[in-house]
Amino acid sequence: MSTDVTAKTPAPAPPGREGSASGGGLLQLMLDGMRRNMRQYGMLMALGLIVVLFAVWSDGDLLLPRNVSNLVLQNSYILILAIGMMLVIIAGHIDLSVGSLTAFVGATAAVLMVNHDLAWPVAVILCLAIGAAAGAVQGFFIAYLGIPSFIVTLAGMLLFRGLTEIFLKGQTLGPFPKDLQKIANGFLPEVGPNTNYHNLTLLLGFALIAFVVYQEVRDRKRQQEFALEVPPLNLFLLKLVALIAAVLVVTLLLASYKGAPIVLLILGVLVVGFGYLMRNAIIGRHIYAIGGNLPAAKLSGVKDKKVTFLVFLNMGMLAALAGLVFAARFNAASPKAGLNFELEAIAASFIGGASMSGGVGTVLGAIIGGLVLGVLNNGMNLVGIGTDWQQVIKGAVLLAAVGFDVWNKRRVGS
Repeated sequence: MSTDVTAKTPAPAPPGREGSASGGGLLQLMLDGMRRNMRQYGMLMALGLIVVLFAVWSDGDLLLPRNVSNLVLQNSYILILAIGMMLVIIAGHIDLSVGSLTAFVGATAAVLMVNHDLAWPVAVILCLAIGAAAGAVQGFFIAYLGIPSFIVTLAGMLLFRGLTEIFLKGQTLGPFPKDLQKIANGFLPEVGPNTNYHNLTLLLGFALIAFVVYQEVRDRKRQQEFALEVPPLNLFLLKLVALIAAVLVVTLLLASYKGAPIVLLILGVLVVGFGYLMRNAIIGRHIYAIGGNLPAAKLSGVKDKKVTFLVFLNMGMLAALAGLVFAARFNAASPKAGLNFELEAIAASFIGGASMSGGVGTVLGAIIGGLVLGVLNNGMNLVGIGTDWQQVIKGAVLLAAVGFDVWNKRRVGS
């Protein structure tokens, strides 16, 4: 007598397929999706928890409109550096010179504008060119001469710090032109009728929400077209709602004070531009390739030396921009400017999801990592935690982020 085995055994569902679940199945589906996408969502959730923690601990002072605006201004130069550093780390390198290069460009700008009365737009262009040239020189030694980036940029850190002392002769130099100061401290102008909110900021916020929704839906559809695994629909919608809510809250807070800072627009342009470059441009895919598997990238025809050279050239230009923003914010160039900026940028990159071995990371992740550090600094100052314990806490956060990266690799590989 024969038995129809196939009739009794249901076919297993394909992994990652979206579908409905009842009871605890829906919760389990979301938890499984979060575990599979922990690298993507982990720091977003951590940032949200840190904001809630310090908002409660500081009796709401953290989320006061004035404090949110100051949070953007205080961390703008670190976020600019973090974008460039993320690209360097993705490519499998490190840059220890950015803090000193930031100070050197600020000193150069002060000498040009204060001592020689050079028009500030011309001085800004020259300073960006100097930063790019400094990055290009370091990139040449690393890419074409094969000297490790740690050694080259360590030498650059000492060299640029010494040149800063020479240029400023050990003294603080300022003030800068008011128009340049507005780039770091100014806000968008008010337009339209009186609505008790900054209208232009509201308009930009709503436009950003529309862009976020479009980008997320578009990326999901593209992943599905290429048969890539996507998060469950419920988790995707939850992420979308959280992003919209976050952008809306920040928009309303900024619009209820003086509006969006000008430097926030600069950051927005950098995030969108470099985000597109890393996701869609050939150079972006090549950066990931040389950081993820250099021998395979070479065999695939990737010009690894050229890509590495361009990554450090870009880092130098962003360091120059950060130096201009920092000097303009404090209205002076100082020999002690930029101290530990390289460590803050590196920490922001690793906290934001970069891998120690290269090949992993996103521009948005660098911004999230920088905001985690910024909120930690701001929140701990508000609740009166001393600088000694602040260093301990930030070190523990960095160690936890790197430890999570190692654990996640072992979990995925096992």
